[in-house]
Amino acid sequence: MTVTTLHTPSHREALWELESAFDRGDLITVFGECSVEYEGRAASTLGLGNRLLVLKPDGSALVHTDEKRTPVNWQPPGSTHHAAVRDGRLRVRSERTSPDETLTVRFTAVHQLSAMGVTGGRDLEVTGSEADLRRRILEDPDLVEPGFEPTAVERDSAAGPMDVFGVDASGTAVVLELKRRRVGPSAVSQLARYVDAVAEEPDRDPDAAVRGILVAPSITDRAAELLADRGFEHVALEPPEPETPGAETKATDSAEAAEPKAETTEPEEPKAETTEPEAETTGTETASDDDEPIEADAPEPSGSASRESQQ
Repeated sequence: MTVTTLHTPSHREALWELESAFDRGDLITVFGECSVEYEGRAASTLGLGNRLLVLKPDGSALVHTDEKRTPVNWQPPGSTHHAAVRDGRLRVRSERTSPDETLTVRFTAVHQLSAMGVTGGRDLEVTGSEADLRRRILEDPDLVEPGFEPTAVERDSAAGPMDVFGVDASGTAVVLELKRRRVGPSAVSQLARYVDAVAEEPDRDPDAAVRGILVAPSITDRAAELLADRGFEHVALEPPEPETPGAETKATDSAEAAEPKAETTEPEEPKAETTEPEAETTGTETASDDDEPIEADAPEPSGSASRESQQ
């Protein structure tokens, strides 16, 4: 893996590296003083401030501040990144065509730019209680209902990947939405989007039914009403309890302690008294058209930026 880092580069030096990184398909981070504008289904503006811009090779763009884990603005995968130098600033744009949205970040100063050739790590192994719940269902599908047969996990749809997709005993398509705790109306809405997306797939019979089942330990009264309105169902099922190290040994010890013992008439040897208590055992781009930057015959980056490259 190659990592290239520029410290306090000029706008032109940053542009050259961005263009090269776009061509290589690198993961890019740019930290500096910038303003942010978004135009699309709505409009928003952020004034000057030090922020981190993350550009991913899948088209995602994220603008982070020093607060919270979510970006203050972003573009989804499938967007296109462009860069140019305009009016003395480095301009980075992320554009999306459907719907028409543009995220524009203008840097007055770039403190650091890094480009990384990231490989692997795309097949994420999900762990956690919802993943455990899914595994429990896959191991014993009859927990959902007798005759249920899972055919796919994370099946893609127009509404996104579904937790579990399968068919019931009669061959009717079934969408499962899995939740690890008590849920409300939002979970029903999410399930409805998946069911509608499957029903509207072009290769499906428009008259074929698609069932929706919400699998969760419990649901609110309002969620139950919405499920009934849509003809969906709820299956009360909890993720398996995580294994605790030593739990098996403690459980065995406890069982042995509770097991009655045969009486004996043999006298016991007297034991020495002790005051010590026994221990208790607890259970369990570049820019294009009018945005084309001037670049030909440009000199190599000057000493104003220090470059670090690691192989």
